[in-house]
Amino acid sequence: MNPKLTVLIIEDEKSIRSFIETTLNANDYRVLTAGSGQEGLSSAASNCPDIILLDLGLPDMDGLEVIRQIRSWSVLPIIVISARTQEKEKVAALDAGADDYITKPFGTSELLARIRTALRHQNLQANSSGKSPDPVYQYEGLTIDFDKRLITLDGQIIHLTQIEYKLVTLLARHSGKVLTYDYIINHIWGPYADSNNQILRVNMAHIRRKLEANPAEPQYIFTEIGVGYRMQESQI
Repeated sequence: MNPKLTVLIIEDEKSIRSFIETTLNANDYRVLTAGSGQEGLSSAASNCPDIILLDLGLPDMDGLEVIRQIRSWSVLPIIVISARTQEKEKVAALDAGADDYITKPFGTSELLARIRTALRHQNLQANSSGKSPDPVYQYEGLTIDFDKRLITLDGQIIHLTQIEYKLVTLLARHSGKVLTYDYIINHIWGPYADSNNQILRVNMAHIRRKLEANPAEPQYIFTEIGVGYRMQESQI
């Protein structure tokens, strides 16, 4: 019998903490809780959870500082759950090292799906240590063969420019995870590139016209408004 995966909830609002705890217990997770940043840091260090759900508005310290401190010694997945809806707050959390960001209020299905995705990413990273990453991305009709540098949609070869190909493969290698605008720009155009997102948006618009049946309702690449882009998680 496999041991239960452990989730640490760092949240000062008791009602929300209890709601999440009940949901996770019902889905066969082991749950630890903390009502403050310091308590959460102590629990993370002593219990080594598999994933952390973190509120940013804690009574004793800002959640961003909790992320930074954990990232100084661990790569365990961190999902931010916060009422802060401003785009800059989401970007700051992701740039500090969070793996995902959910805005309150949220549904149980979304929460559980985000947890599963974050844990899968963690397992992929652990399993690929010392090995090449998965050579193929596949979701529905879209297939990306990284070794062959070949992208097909419903069996038809898709022709992309060099920049478009780099963008698509960067997102595909991190499928299911939000990549911030700055992260993408830095990886594609370098650290000294203009941080203006316009060139990125133009290229993404071209990519969507080539990949999406309806670019206004994408099924492969999603915009996290004001934050960045996320590619549908690979089915492989």
